[in-house]
Amino acid sequence: MTTDTDESLLGITLETFLLEGMMAARARGRLTSLLNQITLAAKIITGRVRRAGLARALGYTGEINVQGEAVQKLDVFANDTLVASLRRRGHCRGIASEELDQPVTFEEATGDYLVLTDPLDGSSNIDVDISIGTIFGVLRCEPGPGRVPDEAFLQPATELEAAGYVIYGSSTILVLTTGASVHGFTWDPISGEFFLSHENIRCPADGNTYSINEGNAPAWPEAVRHWNAALKAEPSSTLRYVGSLVADAHRTLLRGGIFAYPADTKNPGGKLRLLYEAAPLAKIFEAAGGRASTGRGPISSIQPDSLHQRVPLVLGSRQRVEAYERAMQAR
Repeated sequence: MTTDTDESLLGITLETFLLEGMMAARARGRLTSLLNQITLAAKIITGRVRRAGLARALGYTGEINVQGEAVQKLDVFANDTLVASLRRRGHCRGIASEELDQPVTFEEATGDYLVLTDPLDGSSNIDVDISIGTIFGVLRCEPGPGRVPDEAFLQPATELEAAGYVIYGSSTILVLTTGASVHGFTWDPISGEFFLSHENIRCPADGNTYSINEGNAPAWPEAVRHWNAALKAEPSSTLRYVGSLVADAHRTLLRGGIFAYPADTKNPGGKLRLLYEAAPLAKIFEAAGGRASTGRGPISSIQPDSLHQRVPLVLGSRQRVEAYERAMQAR
């Protein structure tokens, strides 16, 4: 006899996975609770993203953020949702966000965690319905209460206790690591839960897909142009570029290949944010067997010197990223 029961409803939820599986070795209920608060925020954000047009949530606010970028209405909503969710329970002492000039400190909190986040990556693509996402990292700090100094957020990727992203696309998927492994969970809107759908993700050691904005080619250093030309000459090479970091990174993580956003004459120090984008993604890719680099060395080795520091970013299959590094060193 067959039934119409959705098999996902018999699967493992993210909350169960955190409580019984991934976190068992650390036995830190506070981190599990904090990750559940991030998950709650992701559920709220995905609901707003999916009805953005109906809820009049599309378009710009008319403001410019600390990055010099026009602020979307959904940027504000996502940031406010994460702040409100993480304020609860007292495990998170503060948040540093791409959207905020200075971190938010929860002075009443007594926990020992900090959160780094890009609340809505790729927000310039919202109005044309391209996949966007939330990127986050979790750090340890001295337990509260009281104000958290900015310096507490300036820790390298190696110090991240957890990192993840949520991609709001044809489905909503949350990818998470605490360092030892990487797992993906897909949102089921009927049950209101994230279910384990991608167990023990491994980034392929190689891949023929490359992802780079070739519109920036005139501003690239000679070494990048030479590498790109050589890659395009390979018969099996395929260009895939969405223009939303979380979407390009997600495809590269699952299918292999390489994503590159090098420094150029317009952004000599790189364009992507170290704390809010590069470091969390580096944690994920390295835990999945891939590599994350500036093109000259590992992202994880960088000691941040400012909250909104920018870096070049190269992610993907280990063989491809190492080949990129060799190409940069050769010129």
